[in-house]
Amino acid sequence: MVVAIAAPTSLAYISTPLLGVVDTAVVGQLGDAALLGGLAVGAVLFDIIFTTFNFLRSSTTALVAQALGAHDSEGQRTVLVRALTLSVLVGLVTLLAAPLLLHFGLIAMGVTPDVEKATRAYFNIRVMAAPLTLMNYAVLGWLLGRAQARLGLLLQTILNGTNIALSIILGLHLGWGIEGVGWATVIAEAVAAVVGLTIAWLTYRGAGRIDWHRILNRAALKRLFGVNRDIMIRSFCLLFAFGFFTAQGAQFGETILAANAVLMNFFLISAYFLDGFATAAEQLAGRALGARYRPALDRAAKLTLIWGFVLAGFAALASMTFGSNVIDFLTTNEAVRETAKTYLIWAALSAIVGVAAFQMDGIFLGATWSRDVRDMMLVSVVIYLGVWWVVVPLLGNHGLWLALEVFLGVRGITLWARLAGRARQSFPDEVTAR
Repeated sequence: MVVAIAAPTSLAYISTPLLGVVDTAVVGQLGDAALLGGLAVGAVLFDIIFTTFNFLRSSTTALVAQALGAHDSEGQRTVLVRALTLSVLVGLVTLLAAPLLLHFGLIAMGVTPDVEKATRAYFNIRVMAAPLTLMNYAVLGWLLGRAQARLGLLLQTILNGTNIALSIILGLHLGWGIEGVGWATVIAEAVAAVVGLTIAWLTYRGAGRIDWHRILNRAALKRLFGVNRDIMIRSFCLLFAFGFFTAQGAQFGETILAANAVLMNFFLISAYFLDGFATAAEQLAGRALGARYRPALDRAAKLTLIWGFVLAGFAALASMTFGSNVIDFLTTNEAVRETAKTYLIWAALSAIVGVAAFQMDGIFLGATWSRDVRDMMLVSVVIYLGVWWVVVPLLGNHGLWLALEVFLGVRGITLWARLAGRARQSFPDEVTAR
């Protein structure tokens, strides 16, 4: 079951960082470090916006999986409709708040005028896809919660495949540059939303009318917002950590900023691939909780952790073996190339260091133990900032990468320490798997 869920999910997720690689390569071919930096800053701003609302994917997966474990078909549909409704509302609010978000985001990042100009050009186009992006989060969460990972793969392939093709066509062949990359995202999100909603309609077309009283049930909404609040705080802290990393890299100049942006693609490829097993852990943990069966939770935790470390080892080895060639492909700027190769070892190690963080996130989110995820994330951020404050003055950009590695490691360790106690609380009458 782990492999059946994780394999297609990993393939689905890995298309997202591949999109980042293509976008970086498209803009990198223009040979302007400011444009590459603008793309990196714009990507961070959208990560802050959209990943802050990633609870629309995570909570939907968890709650649908729990309904699946409890054999509640109507409950699965209710969770989806509730998530889609919230997606539209949040997306529209995001559109209205976009000018302020961009303004304060640029101030916080402290970028140069050239980087700011490139960021504005990219942001103002891509933000138009906000409601569509969030709706796609909800549909993907529903599919993963139902263990329909192959349909999730199909949806993500359509989304990112369309985006990649249009980025190359609009950005390079038609000469639209960074604006073309932005328009490619908007069009791709619209196509994926149409496909995703069609899948949902075909699934439930004979299920009868939607019970809006159940969807708007006060207790269910209270639970949803409680889980979403914790996941949103966790996601915001996560994006703060990576946004802070980018902002501090900018303080070292455009070359370091661009080099770190190139290297983050290595981390993201590994992270999204490993996230397939985290999603398997999330779905199986949710199903175990819905079925009230502790041995399934224990088995899922063990297997996904083992798989995670095996795959992370391969990812780290591949990064060190082929990293220099990939860097040369991603940018034509010689200074950025040489700088990125200097710090390549850190990007390779991040896959191994981050395994437990991703896998434990999956277990805890699937079981909707969201308060622990939130609290341990806050602890990790505090330690991250403390390490940064001590080592960056001594080691420069090496110290910045070291602080990021510590942040990833602490997240996994602290959640692992909480797992046994939380499982005993949620399964008080169950016999633990041997």
